[in-house]
Amino acid sequence: MKRLDNYWYSTNPVSLLLLPLSWLFRLIATLRRFFYRTGLLTIHTLDVPVIVVGNISVGGTGKTPLTIWLVKQLQQAGYKPGIVSRGYGGKSHHWPQPVNADSNPVKVGDEAILLAAHTACPMVIDADRVAAAEMLLKNNDCNIIVSDDGLQHYALHRSIEIIVIDGARRFGNGQCLPAGPLREPISRLKKSDLIVVNGGQTLTGEHRMNLVPQKIVNLFDQSQQWSEQETANIKIHALAGIGNPQRFFETLEKMGFNLIKHVFPDHHPYRVGDIMFDDKLPVIMTEKDAVKCRSFAKQNHWFLTITAEIDNAVSKHVLKMLS
Repeated sequence: MKRLDNYWYSTNPVSLLLLPLSWLFRLIATLRRFFYRTGLLTIHTLDVPVIVVGNISVGGTGKTPLTIWLVKQLQQAGYKPGIVSRGYGGKSHHWPQPVNADSNPVKVGDEAILLAAHTACPMVIDADRVAAAEMLLKNNDCNIIVSDDGLQHYALHRSIEIIVIDGARRFGNGQCLPAGPLREPISRLKKSDLIVVNGGQTLTGEHRMNLVPQKIVNLFDQSQQWSEQETANIKIHALAGIGNPQRFFETLEKMGFNLIKHVFPDHHPYRVGDIMFDDKLPVIMTEKDAVKCRSFAKQNHWFLTITAEIDNAVSKHVLKMLS
């Protein structure tokens, strides 16, 4: 049976059948935002600026690399940022939950560890972003907060909104859940401060972001790296448990690898059997997947690191709005 998201990128009988539920979802999302705007629901304002990075669609759009890039831009500009996030997939019994690079991914989720590891700045996760932000400010010397995947969390006041779009998939069939991939209608884009497009073509008012492969690192011994000159025509197992696995596979193919593809659900809780195969071929996965496999990886397990290259106008605009 096909997963529901396979029907989100075209008009088909399944998506048409789900349209009434989609209209209801859209109405609820619109009313909820209206209630916050009019004060019927409370918005909490902090003593420091808050920058929200999010999207209006379900699935991987590139929020995590954009958030990492943004935090580094703020650090270079002299700010002391902290990060709050949901910690999707985390099963901690205590919330809010501080995160660092050595945190247990079972407790805090995979993306939270990536953010903490790449930015080396304080981070707290909680589905309640207000509670996470309050703990962050109480225990750390931060003068600005970046809220990862926080666009729909209106209880936390935001100074700047940045919406990320997957340039290849855009908005699918343009419908809200469950008939399409949207959390909010496309008209929501008009209310944001910046729109960043990950790959693909940009439209007027949008800014380009490209994810650039950096290194292939051995998960068992991270001092080992794969030389790019050695990648041509090598057969590998390619693993991806992310929102858009095809992007990862295309990147490896452009690097010259011959792939045996293995697709897992986004935020998949990996077990030993998921990454072990009967042959001795190398296994390459995303860095997000590697976080959850580091405790049982072997010498043939590797991960690809990436970095975001983003239009300079984005950082200039953010810093101007903060000044």
